[in-house]
Amino acid sequence: MIRNNPFLSDRFVTIWCRHFAKDETIRSFDILPSINFVRHRFLPLFTNAGKTFTKGMDYAVSQTDSREHHKKVFLIYDVPEYFGTRGSTDQNMERDTALGTLHDIKRLGSHRSRQYPGFLIDLAGFKDTNDYLAKTFSKSSRYKLKKYKKRFEASFDVRYVMYRGDMEKDRYDDIFHAFKKLLEKRFDDKQITNNNLHPREWRFYHEVTYPLLLENRASLFVIYNGETPVGVTLNFFSEDILFDAITVFDIDYAKFHLGSITIMALLDWSLENKMSIFDFSKGYFDYKTRWATKKYDFEYHILYDSSSLRARTLAQSLKAFFDFKQWLRNKKINEKLHRLTYRLSNKTPMKRVDSTYSFSDVQEKNPPSLGEQLLVEDLSNAHLRPMVFDFLYLNDEHFDKIKVYSALTGNSEYYLIGQTKTVRVTFS
Repeated sequence: MIRNNPFLSDRFVTIWCRHFAKDETIRSFDILPSINFVRHRFLPLFTNAGKTFTKGMDYAVSQTDSREHHKKVFLIYDVPEYFGTRGSTDQNMERDTALGTLHDIKRLGSHRSRQYPGFLIDLAGFKDTNDYLAKTFSKSSRYKLKKYKKRFEASFDVRYVMYRGDMEKDRYDDIFHAFKKLLEKRFDDKQITNNNLHPREWRFYHEVTYPLLLENRASLFVIYNGETPVGVTLNFFSEDILFDAITVFDIDYAKFHLGSITIMALLDWSLENKMSIFDFSKGYFDYKTRWATKKYDFEYHILYDSSSLRARTLAQSLKAFFDFKQWLRNKKINEKLHRLTYRLSNKTPMKRVDSTYSFSDVQEKNPPSLGEQLLVEDLSNAHLRPMVFDFLYLNDEHFDKIKVYSALTGNSEYYLIGQTKTVRVTFS
């Protein structure tokens, strides 16, 4: 079993129950000693506390003489293949566990349903991040990754902070507020629903992260531009695994590839702190395939009393249901559903207007058609930030030294004046 799994901790389970099972009775069973369960209101179905909010459940089946599983079904969400949670009467799951094997438990059957893919970096054998990059990426890719970081740090007042352990609650609340705003901005731009932003879910993450952070079981990794968070990652920790749970960055900084910069910084931290695995957790994204050294599957495990017709029928129905849901995911139906629910819940979506623009060099330091100076920090001028950041990325300039002006020649033209270069920007 995983050492010090944060999702099995009393703190995580207690806070989850307060948010999602307030009126439910929490049960534990000697046959599955590490997991707490919530019973279904009508069915003999017991589901692990935490449900799909964990980033990885593990368990062992105890060889007990009790008939606790009599006429019951146990559903355990999100069991990563690599955790080593094993055991079954089913030929596909007959594997050793720390406390026994399922085929040794009388009349205990099982099914598993493969669900989301997962991705991780096995850190064994890597001395540091440069060693990892050299063994994983081509020379040209390594050059680009280092260029993103160098340009980002040259253009802004950058700080990287890993908050883990002692942390003032007011600072924590401020960061979580900024975290939410960045997620809202990101998914408004994509025009899809993000489950983490559901008020009930967000309240849970806000409450559970802080005590776990104080216990070194969670962290917030923050990238600052000055005093403003422009990237935030929520991580959870077992004894030697970092779980990247939720990550986001300000989409205005897309040119600088803050996602890659975040991964490199977390790799630095993980290797320096002797982590064995950097887990990107469940869900497919292109960046995970580029960075991961291993792909695995999350599984839903269904254990049941094989002597009970009702339990067998319920277990088989659950497996068929989850297999069907995964088939829909494979067909991208879930993505279409997220877009539909976004449109239904957002009558006035805040998606940015797609625009293209071009830069042309200007020889004069103060061109004659220079108009009003515009402050990019103002909310009304937020649409100009990607343009300014692209200019910073392409030129050796710092954000604090850039001045932005409208052009007297028209509403679709602007001037950017830096320390060493002036350009006219034309939108089309």
